[in-house]
Amino acid sequence: MAWSIAEVARMSGVTSRTLRHYDEIGLLPPARIASNGYRHYEEDDLLRLQQILVLRELGLGLTEIAGVLDHQADEAEALRAHHKRLLVERDRLATLAGTVERTIAELEERKDGGDMPKISKPENLFEGFDPSQYDAQARERWPAQWEQSQQFAGTLTAQDHERMQRETTAQMIRMAELMAAGSPVDGPVVLAEVDAHYQGVCQLWMPTAPAYKGLGQTYADDPRFKSAYDKIAAGLAEYQRDAMAAYADARLT
Repeated sequence: MAWSIAEVARMSGVTSRTLRHYDEIGLLPPARIASNGYRHYEEDDLLRLQQILVLRELGLGLTEIAGVLDHQADEAEALRAHHKRLLVERDRLATLAGTVERTIAELEERKDGGDMPKISKPENLFEGFDPSQYDAQARERWPAQWEQSQQFAGTLTAQDHERMQRETTAQMIRMAELMAAGSPVDGPVVLAEVDAHYQGVCQLWMPTAPAYKGLGQTYADDPRFKSAYDKIAAGLAEYQRDAMAAYADARLT
């Protein structure tokens, strides 16, 4: 049994123009082309189109998709791999959706006239984490910056610490939303968000490009930092690290 390009477009939601493009680049040639030039697709072609659409949803480009499909030996095994990826993505988005839902609820309860979202317990994101454990290392590597940060920290009240935690939590949620939207780490929207993070860090110390990249790597490597980011969304620590590295290359060199 064969289906016309119009029928395939109607079934799949992919436009006829896109299907013709897939044919032109060799990604999805039709089973046959009639004498009148009409393309016709068979069941194997529909299965291949399904896999193309799945891989597109997972963020792969057309060249990458062609490589995956052309080198897979077992279609069932390939579909199992795609299914596993979809389940991982589903869980990641479910986690992010839950976080955003909780944040919306808390934003609706903020104080009247307040400018800063009132996250009810921002310290929960950092439970078990003691920043003072890094004092000795920081003092040895960046003595001037460490002294500057200590002077600033000494001026903060308990309310200041809570406000900064709320700001940090809000920044992490915004980065998670950008990650979920597929925003590239070197894109202008992400760089603008990282700039806000960098300006916050500069209240404590003025990191160079290598130092700022090193801080991002710490977020991804240290279990306590990583756990805090993972409570917002899986993979967020690595996304933050890569965004900070892109920022350092673009703005600090």
